[in-house]
Amino acid sequence: MEATREEHASELPEINTITTADLFECLKSGWNDYKRAPAIGFMFSAFYVLGGYVIVSVLFFAGEIWWVMPLTVGFPLLAPFAGVGFYATSCLIEHKETVSWRRVLTCALLERKRQIPWVGAIIVIWFLLYMLISHAIFAITMGLTALTNITNSFGLFFTPSGIGMLIAEVVVGAGFAFALFSITLVSLPLLLEREVDFVTGIVTSVRAVMLNFGVLMVWAFIIAVIMFVSMIPLLLGLFIAMPVLGHATWHLYRKLLDAPEVPKVHF
Repeated sequence: MEATREEHASELPEINTITTADLFECLKSGWNDYKRAPAIGFMFSAFYVLGGYVIVSVLFFAGEIWWVMPLTVGFPLLAPFAGVGFYATSCLIEHKETVSWRRVLTCALLERKRQIPWVGAIIVIWFLLYMLISHAIFAITMGLTALTNITNSFGLFFTPSGIGMLIAEVVVGAGFAFALFSITLVSLPLLLEREVDFVTGIVTSVRAVMLNFGVLMVWAFIIAVIMFVSMIPLLLGLFIAMPVLGHATWHLYRKLLDAPEVPKVHF
C-alpha cells in the first residue's frame, strides 16, 4: 500500500469497557503476532537491550553504579515509544497485509513528520525528570554516605537509609510509570492509525484508563511484572517480552476504541 492519509482529521472514537478476560486474550494475540514476525520483534527489541548494556557499562566504568537502581526502575518508561514498530506490525497483520521490514520501517520513518514524536518527546522528558528526582532521593536518604564509593560498598543498600532509598525509588518510579502508562496506552497506536493531534490522543488515552481503571491497573501490573522479570537475565528476556507486550497493546487498543470504518493512514 502507498503511504497516504486523509486530508481531514479523524472522528474521535467511542471508548469501550473491557474485562480482565480481554487482557489475557490480548496477550494471546500478542504472542501470535510475535510468532508471525519474530525477526522484526527481535530487531526492535535489540536496540532497547543494547541501549541498556551501553548505559550500564558506562555507569560501571564511571564508578556510578548506584544509578543502575533508578535506571532499572525508569528504563521501562521508554518502552511505549519503542513499541511503535510493534504496533505497525500488528496493524499489517490485522489487515492481512504482507509484513516486511520495508513497510514497518516506512511507517516508523513517516511518523517523524506527524504527531508521535511529540509524545516521544514527552516520554524522554518524563524519563529525565524521573532520573533527576531519583538523584535527589538518593542524596536526601543516603546523606553523607553519598560520598562513599557505592561501587565498592553495596552493603550500604542494606542499611536503614539504603532500604528507605530503595523503597522511595520504587514508589516514585511507580507513580511516574502510572502517569506515562495513562497518557501512552491508547495515544501512540491512535496517532499511528488516525489523523488526530497528540493532545487529543493523550486525553483519549487518559479517558480510556479512567473508564477502565480497575482492569487496566491489572494490565499495568502484568506489564510491570513481565518487564522486570525479563530484565533479570541480563535483559535477555526483553527479546520476547517487548514484542509480545507491544503487539498485545495494539490488540488492547482495538478493544478499548472502536475500529475506524476506513483507516486514515496506510503504509
